Parts: sequence; C-alpha cells; structure tokens
Amino acid sequence: MGGYFGVVSKRDAISDVFFGTDYHSHLGTRRGGMAAFDKEIGLQREIHNIQNSPFRTKFEHVFEEMQGTSAIGCISDYDPQPLLIRSNLGTYAICVIGIINNSQELINQYLSFSGGHFDAMTGGNVNSTELVAALINQKSEFAEGIKFAQKQIEGTASILILKDNGDLIAARDRLGRLPVVIGKNEDGYCVSFEAFAYKKLGYESVKELGPGEIVELTAESCEVLEKPGKKMRICSFLWSYYGYPTSGYEGVNVEMMRYKNGEIMAKNDIEQGKAKDIDYVGGVPDSGTPHAIGYANKSGIPFARAFIKYTPTWSRSFTPTHQTERNKVAKMKQIPIHELIQDKKLLFVDDSIVRGTQLKETVDFLYENGAKEVHMRSACPPIMYGCKYLNFSRATDDMELIARRVIMELEGEEGFKYVDEYIDSSTERGKSLRKAISDKFNFASLEFQSLEGIIEAIGIEPCKLCTYCWNGKE
Repeated sequence: MGGYFGVVSKRDAISDVFFGTDYHSHLGTRRGGMAAFDKEIGLQREIHNIQNSPFRTKFEHVFEEMQGTSAIGCISDYDPQPLLIRSNLGTYAICVIGIINNSQELINQYLSFSGGHFDAMTGGNVNSTELVAALINQKSEFAEGIKFAQKQIEGTASILILKDNGDLIAARDRLGRLPVVIGKNEDGYCVSFEAFAYKKLGYESVKELGPGEIVELTAESCEVLEKPGKKMRICSFLWSYYGYPTSGYEGVNVEMMRYKNGEIMAKNDIEQGKAKDIDYVGGVPDSGTPHAIGYANKSGIPFARAFIKYTPTWSRSFTPTHQTERNKVAKMKQIPIHELIQDKKLLFVDDSIVRGTQLKETVDFLYENGAKEVHMRSACPPIMYGCKYLNFSRATDDMELIARRVIMELEGEEGFKYVDEYIDSSTERGKSLRKAISDKFNFASLEFQSLEGIIEAIGIEPCKLCTYCWNGKE
C-alpha cells in the first residue's frame, strides 16, 4: 500500500507535509520521500529507507535541508518516490500509490516506439512511478496524460504531482479504490489519503475526490480538471484492516465500522448457538481489537486483553523480508497476562486470516500459557484471491492463502469451482473449510464474517465496494 500528502501554501509548507506524511505511516513501511518547490531553489527531493526507522526519524533534518511553499510527501511499500521528472510537460515531482500488473507490457510498448530508456533498478526492474510518468508524458497536458496512463494501466494508480511552478495536481484512481481528500486553511490547500492527517494541522475538509477525478491546486484555488466517473470500487479492506481508527472513507468512520462488524459477528454466533461459556473476548492487536469490542458489547461477554504487544522497540511484524524473521518478531512482541489466560475459555477476533502462520503461533502461545480453549473469529470472509489492485495480501501466489490451500487439500482444483460455497458457513463445504483450518491451527472453533455482514457493517452501496479478495468479483 502507501499514502501521500501534499500542500500548496502562501507560507512554508515543509512542516505540514512532514507531519501530514508521517500520519500515513500505518500504510507503508519501506520507503519515505518528500519533494518541495521554492521559487529561488526550484524542485528539491529526498528519499529514505524507513524499514527499520520511522519516517519522522529519517526526515527530522528536513527543515534545514528543504524549503518551499509547495511540497509533497509519500510513504511507500514498494519503489522509492517521489521522483523528479524532466519532460515535455516541464520538470515535476511525482508519486503514485497502487499497483501496475502489466508493467512489462507497458515498458516494452513504450521502448518500441519512443527510442527512450528507463533507469533500471537492481535486477533490471523499472520504478513503477517512472513508468507512470513516461505514460503521462505521452500527452501535451497533465490531465490528458493522467487519464491516458490510468487507462493503460491494469491495476490502480492514484497520482500526486508537484509542478515546477508550485501547483499540485492530484488524481484519484480510475475506479476510486483508494481515497483522496482535499483540505483548506487560510494559507492554502492540501491533498491527502487520510483526512485526519490534515485536520490535526488546522485544515478543514473541502471535498473527497470521486473516481478518476483530477484537480489542480494553487494557494488560492482548487480547479477540477477532470470530473469524477460514476463507477466506484473502493477497497472494503480499508475499513476492516488498512485504515487507521480515526480515518473515514465515503463518510464511514473506520472505528465505528469495526464496532458494528463485531456486533454482527456476535449476533450471528448468538443466533446459531455458538461460542457459549466464553470467559473473555479479545482482539488480536491492533486492528482486531475494535472488532472484538463490538463483539463483546453485543454478546455481553467481558472484553479483556489477555496478551499485550510490546511495540516501543519492535517494528511492525510484517516489516522483515523473510517470513521466519517476521514470525520471530511477532513472537517476541507478545507478552501474556496469565491471570486472563490460565484455565480460561478465550475468543479472539482478528482482522483477517491470510496465511495463518502468525495466528497459529499466537494460539500456540496462548495454550502454552494455560488457556483452556481458544476460539477464533475473522472480521472478514475467507480470503480466496490475492489482491491485484492494492497488493494487500502480499501473496505472490494464491496458493499462499490458507483458505486456498485447504480447499486444494480437501478437493483439489475441482474445489475452486465452489468458492462461493466455501465462503458460506451454512454449506457443507463451508463447514469443512472451517473445521480443517481449526484442526490445523488448534482452534476450538472458527468462524468468518460473512460477505453480507461486512457489507452491512460498511454501510455503503455494495456496487461501490471492491470485494475481489473474497469472491473474485471485480
């Protein structure tokens, strides 16, 4: 994933962009970057690796090194950015959030007719942001170039550009899978993925861009260059996992959605007579916690934190490159509270179950510390497809997904014809999936939120939501 933040102002913009970008750190852990424009200096840029040190630490000296009344910042899980590009459209800084699934095809197509070249990275790969810039540069205007690039890309591209006159151009991806919001204060405008990022800096919301909408921002104005399209497919996972609790997308707050999501799961368990005699309900920290609070509130079972994550010195558990190292970090962070575990029947809610490796270690850890039973609930349906729009699951192969692997074990490839049945807990296939995963991971019971339940919890029209990772429908 990733996120960006930009400001165009009558005063220095570096401080706001520094803090605004840092507020997107929950969306990425690999690269951080900033670019700025100053009338005297021109465009400036700085990029750092943030895998083992947070954005704010790596950029703490940026106030002495960079200045300007316009600036953009980016948190990225993939390629270094923003990039500085010199082209027929002028010199500009650009950052892109999303994924390009047909990058090799686009690179070959570009090289075959342009006679140009790309700056190759290790292994010969091309920075996807540079590729997007090359596509934009095929047209004589930024808006036309952005529309052209987004049409050519199979995947998702939300784009932020800092021009060499200080103006910003922001474009939401064509189907609105990711959010882009505009804020304003007395000195200028800002653009952000997360509205809370600019509200903390004294900006007020102006508008949320629609799918494919493009705007140009100056210190005095917000001009629409391309009107929004009608078709939207915003990522449902923004609410169930990726989004920060204070975030809101399409008018729906993340924390409130998670409470409601947990309530719906509890209601289903109560109606079906499941998970009786539970001593405590808890969340797999951190994003599972609000779902668990909702479950506890509805069920009447006390909420408790049976173990705590030690986070002051440990990085996020998925930061290391290798799975074994990620598992080790995850284990080191878990500190038990024995009084809440010993001889207790516990029910935990996790935001999702992807591969399940770390979750198994968590359950083993609870049993090792005296738990009598450990029941598990997933706040979303079984993940059947690796995301091809935002790379959420980080799965290079669908068979890395635990639900897929279990179906293969149960029925072979024939089973993939019945994904809808495996998602549904009321079918025989659905029951067999849940039992097989429970047996593998030593769960006393397992249930997933239904597709209908998570859509109800989000509360916007189903046709506007992307549910590809669960049912394969685009």
